[in-house]
Amino acid sequence: MLVNSPFSEKPAILGGIPCLPAGPPAWPFPSAATTQVLQEAQKTGLWGKYHGPWTKELQQRLCELHQKEEALLCSSGTVAIELALRGLNVGPGDEVILAAYDFEGNFKNILTVDATPMLVDVDRRNGNLDIELVEQAITPATRCILVSHLHGGLVPMRALTAIAAARGIPVIEDACQVPGAMIEGRTAGSWGEIGTLSFGGSKLLTAGRGGAVMTSSPQIAQRIRLYSFRGNDAYPLSELQAGLLIPQLDQLPTQNQLRQDNVTHLIRKLGSDSGLTSLENHRLNSAHASQPGYYKLGLWYDSERFEGLPRELFCLAMQAEGIALFPGFRALHAIHSRRRYLQADELSVASECDQQLVVLHHPILLSEAESMTQIAEAVRRIQIHAAEIRQQTTPEIQEAVRKKNSDHSFE
Repeated sequence: MLVNSPFSEKPAILGGIPCLPAGPPAWPFPSAATTQVLQEAQKTGLWGKYHGPWTKELQQRLCELHQKEEALLCSSGTVAIELALRGLNVGPGDEVILAAYDFEGNFKNILTVDATPMLVDVDRRNGNLDIELVEQAITPATRCILVSHLHGGLVPMRALTAIAAARGIPVIEDACQVPGAMIEGRTAGSWGEIGTLSFGGSKLLTAGRGGAVMTSSPQIAQRIRLYSFRGNDAYPLSELQAGLLIPQLDQLPTQNQLRQDNVTHLIRKLGSDSGLTSLENHRLNSAHASQPGYYKLGLWYDSERFEGLPRELFCLAMQAEGIALFPGFRALHAIHSRRRYLQADELSVASECDQQLVVLHHPILLSEAESMTQIAEAVRRIQIHAAEIRQQTTPEIQEAVRKKNSDHSFE
């Protein structure tokens, strides 16, 4: 009997009370430290300077964190990837190895420099680049490997960089989703010849916009500078943005640990029969410490556990509960012409990601553990009423939910 259980109540999408009536937490959170930066910028005029002490301090802090000699600041994580490619002289006739499930901007940046993406399938258990398939994707035209860590999954970088080094192939490590994460004893973004970060408005470290390219190669750094400097910096990060990022770097370790604790709590509350399964980092070298980053928490969605409820409708039902859960990325081969890329295998797991992954946006992971219980309760309530949701949720209701959540957009 579920008479006295919250699971017996109607889901919000069917007119019930949302599990989180206030909706998803707004990001970024208010912070005394960032308020102090804004006040100092107003008082000193640093907000209007081309260059200043905050920019230099941020560069130094990023170099120390990632064990690199140089950190070049720029206007976005997307630009950071383009600059990384240009820093390696990637161009026409070159191939760049890339997971077939990745951020679309990485694919388009490869095309922007007139190179060709070589798509490789992903690991079924963690939704990220399958390193066991990388060697078969290498050809005489391979110029570099571009690897991302997504949705709480981590690519085993010790093994990947060994493969790349043996073939003389540089690695660009996209750490835009995982600043401060640890991978086999090193900070994410420190393994490759180049590491990149994003400071976009929804990211764990945010300045509204911005990014960084980190390297220890003077040649790579100089190529990036020569491309970017056109009388002034064509892709700048402002002094004010740099100032706002510095205190966030101080808070990052504590926040990453809280996100990890809440993810652990949420997965435990969901249990084994919820229809949602977390990504697993099973290939990491256990002799070295690892901690994922959770810009988005990726979960496999099993529609059979929800009476065949389509993934998009499940996500809309969760959004109606006040929970920022959305379908994952589109697989790159599913949204681009076959003429635009090469592929090393059938990309069957990437196709599964395209259809089955859902992602939870990170701000809720900085709340109290009780919120994780409420998320699990929302899942269970939707699961119990799934057939009714499928039958009674009209296009008008779906559109109303979309409009209500239209301001919760993120790259």
